[in-house]
Amino acid sequence: MIKFYYHPTPNPAKVALFLEEAGLDYELIPVDTRRGDQHRPEYKAINPNAKTPALVDGDAVLFDSTAILLHLAHKTGQFLGSDAPADRAQLLSWLMFIASGIGPYTGQFVHFRYFAPEPKDYPLNRYGFEAERHWGLLEAQLGEREWLVGDSYTIVDISFWGWGRAVPFIFAPEGWERFPNLKRHFDAISARPAAVRAAALAERHDFKKEMDDEARAIMFPQNARLATANAAANKEPA
Repeated sequence: MIKFYYHPTPNPAKVALFLEEAGLDYELIPVDTRRGDQHRPEYKAINPNAKTPALVDGDAVLFDSTAILLHLAHKTGQFLGSDAPADRAQLLSWLMFIASGIGPYTGQFVHFRYFAPEPKDYPLNRYGFEAERHWGLLEAQLGEREWLVGDSYTIVDISFWGWGRAVPFIFAPEGWERFPNLKRHFDAISARPAAVRAAALAERHDFKKEMDDEARAIMFPQNARLATANAAANKEPA
């Protein structure tokens, strides 16, 4: 049986939706990142990057949500759209756009907006601008089409949905107001029975929700290095 290592955040949500859409049997294994489960040796043996999600499918051990989506799509033959070269090229391009654009820039914007210490005007401006630009490209892509790529629901739509669930938090207080096409698309996917089941997975485990000092130390270990450097610069003991 597939083992799915999960935390209720955007990238694992993509994989959860695919598993539910495809009707695959899987074992859900919680990885509580605010309690530090991702740093346990047994998990890092599966995902050396110490992030979620990860997936074990027989001899196939995968980390990175996009790699997992591609593995599952090829395994099942589902949600890949047309196999015409031009269509497949568009699918791969937009899938990687979400992986290399939407995810990183949005993640950095969220970090600097909500969690980083001051001063942060420059990174907020940079990552906020890029996050809005990337989301705007998805908004434009859906201007006159039902699905992000081709004529059917694909792993590109599934990948978008994982991040879409966080838009009200990312762009608060406006939230979805600036992305009406994406909101329509997100609502259509969220109404699918598989998406309802995928969203409900978050309630299967008592994941830590507080971003307290302990969670910050686990999630942002680089802060300790910064404190040490600042102390050295001020000639104070670390």
